[in-house]
Formats: sequence, structure tokens, C-alpha cells
Amino acid sequence: MFITLEGTEGSGKSTVLERLKNWLMEEGHGVVLTREPGGSRLGRTLRSILLDIASKDLTGEAELFLYLADRAQHVQQVIRPALDEGMLVLCDRYADSTVVYQGYGRGLDPKLLHQFNEVAVRGLWPDLTLLLDIDPEIGLKRAMSRNLAEGICNTEGRFEAEAMPFHHRIRDGYLAWAAVNRSRFAIIDASKSPDEVFEQVTAAVQAKLTQAS
Repeated sequence: MFITLEGTEGSGKSTVLERLKNWLMEEGHGVVLTREPGGSRLGRTLRSILLDIASKDLTGEAELFLYLADRAQHVQQVIRPALDEGMLVLCDRYADSTVVYQGYGRGLDPKLLHQFNEVAVRGLWPDLTLLLDIDPEIGLKRAMSRNLAEGICNTEGRFEAEAMPFHHRIRDGYLAWAAVNRSRFAIIDASKSPDEVFEQVTAAVQAKLTQAS
């Protein structure tokens, strides 16, 4: 099974993913935890370009194709092999991020972006996508505080540096895209306490596992 987590900056994806990985392993599942960008050797190089605040002059089109290159390599080298071995794959961001960030955020055509993603992933879409939804202003404050504490404001802070209207477009875009793909999206209220958020997550995952069995 292939599960992805999506959301705006500071929605809590990393925390949820770590807890979800541990919970699934306790339930007896083999789990691979990965991320985009940066899940492959090539991806780690591309991540250093895509998230660095020094890359603020990247055009929307250049940004798009770098993400697609990362994804194509990631699918072929990491995700598909793990799925073929019967592992459950958890991924922090995937193709939906490109549709939302470069489409709703940057103004490129979401339908065209979906077609580009089809080429990059060769038809491999998630079985379940968990969308951690939160007010962008709250999430951005969380993300900026985290980046400051970890000393990565410059190396991984390019999207956090975007103006607030961009972050609102991303949230609205995620909700719109989730409505189009409601069969695989589960919207999680990420404004709740960590335990309440995780309860929503495990309920959605358990429902999908039961459905697949």
C-alpha cells in the first residue's frame, strides 16, 4: 500500500509520519518512510536547489521540471521497488504537491500538471492521501519557528519566504484538489491536538487497510 501526506507549511506532516510509521510497524507491517523532494540520491541534490532560499529566482516552469525529475527517479529507485517487496510506503509529499504548488500556487494549468505527473510516476498514484489541513497563518508560524530552531531558514526556507496570499492559495488549492480526488483523499483537521490529529490519521489508514484486505 502507498500512503502520502500532504499539507501546507507547518501542518505537522513530519511528526505524523514518524508516529504513523511506528504504529504500523507495531501492527506488523513492513514500512518504508520517504519524502519528496529528496527520496533518492538525485533527489537529495535537487532538494538542496529547490528549497534553498537562494533559488528564489527559479521560474515556475523550471521549478516544475526539477520536481518532476526528482519524482521520476524516486518512483523508479525507491517507491516501486519497496511496493514490489510488499512494503507499505509512507511518503512526505508526492505528485499532488506539484499540482497544488505549481498549479494553484504558481498559476500553471493543474490539468496539464496532472498529465506531466502521469509521465513521471508511470501511473503510480497513492492508495490513500492524508491532507493535513490548517490555517496557513498558524502553519507558517510553526514552520518558521521550526526552521529557526533547526538552523535551516536559508537552506530549506524558500517556500516559507513566500507572501501570505501564496500560502492561502495553496490551502485553497489542496481543498479543491481533494474534492476532485475524494476517493483517495482524507482531510485531517491539523488544528487539533497532536493526539487528536493522530487519531484521525489512524482511523483513515485503518479504514483503507480494512478495505484492501
